[in-house]
Amino acid sequence: MNELICERLRDSIDLKRSLLQDNVLLGTVSALADEIVKCLKKGGKLVLCGNGGSASDAMHFAGEIVGRFQKEREPWPAVVLNADVAAMTSIANDYGYDEVFARQAMGCLRAGDVFIGISTSGNSENVRRAAVEARDKGAVTAALLGRDGGKIGKFVDHPIIVRSDVTARVQECHITLIHILCELVESEMASHE
Repeated sequence: MNELICERLRDSIDLKRSLLQDNVLLGTVSALADEIVKCLKKGGKLVLCGNGGSASDAMHFAGEIVGRFQKEREPWPAVVLNADVAAMTSIANDYGYDEVFARQAMGCLRAGDVFIGISTSGNSENVRRAAVEARDKGAVTAALLGRDGGKIGKFVDHPIIVRSDVTARVQECHITLIHILCELVESEMASHE
């Protein structure tokens, strides 16, 4: 057991070390933080979604934005599309699961908002369709992705791609990147407020 524990910890550390060398990823994280700050300063909101563990990451991200991350401050608006079970199940029933986020995005996104999808494969069709709706509404589009970024990575304005095929390792990096984004946004917003 100890050998497996150490191996998985090393795997996680090695992947995070590779992120330190990925200048494209680092620049994209910084650019997305800037977009979130601009959005919030103008009274916009974040709209997030994902499936499975990524759904939990979307809710975690929103919780840090609406509640607080490290600083006492005013709450900022964030909506998590996968948190509304009634909307998801009715849309899935009437339109199919691929539309569960797109239909909600159509209803709640406005120009100037920031949409963030989370997909470890980069190919979640329901997340991709929500990104399409977000762009059509004039929102900034971003995604936390795995593997090579998939279809979503080729479409969104700010693809943050953790280059690994191991879902668990990608998710571990995603939550670290979410925390970094929250810290950057809080730091910039604190100087504004």
